[in-house]
Amino acid sequence: MLINVILWYILNMIELLILYVILKRDYTMYAIQKRIEENFAPFAKPSFGALKPALRRLEEKECLTSRKLMSDGGKLSVYYEITKNGVEELKRLILEDLSDNPVQFLSNAGIKLSCADCLNKDERTRLFFSVKSRAMQFKMLVQNVLNDEYKSVNFYQKIILDSTICEYANFITIVEGLEKDNAGNS
Repeated sequence: MLINVILWYILNMIELLILYVILKRDYTMYAIQKRIEENFAPFAKPSFGALKPALRRLEEKECLTSRKLMSDGGKLSVYYEITKNGVEELKRLILEDLSDNPVQFLSNAGIKLSCADCLNKDERTRLFFSVKSRAMQFKMLVQNVLNDEYKSVNFYQKIILDSTICEYANFITIVEGLEKDNAGNS
């Protein structure tokens, strides 16, 4: 069950990345992979083996269309273009609730926040609130583990947990800065 949930989040993130990359320009599968690597390397690096079925799924859901063009060198290339449904799906994926799995949270939240420019002000407000709330929950969870006198946390665990608290605190500060910027941009 957990593996199915994790796989579902991974597939959704790949689809989100594809839709975001082709939002402003049509690309081939190779160019989509390159743009994802250029823009999202710290968070994701999907292979062609992951991109191809995701492109097929998005085409079946009418989120994108493809067209074949012959290059000057005589090579056939397939270009992908986002549709109106694709723009709506992109927004839905960005605004969809984040995983309850703390391991996935920071990378998925980073991807979603990186794509916030395609949302309107109210949608960004909703995204920022959702991300910040979840980050605060995870930070509190880690703090509770450290503060629970009945749990035996060894030295190494304590160091890692302290670092995790700092990571969440920094992330929350970043989101608060985004919220402030969003509130100022009327």
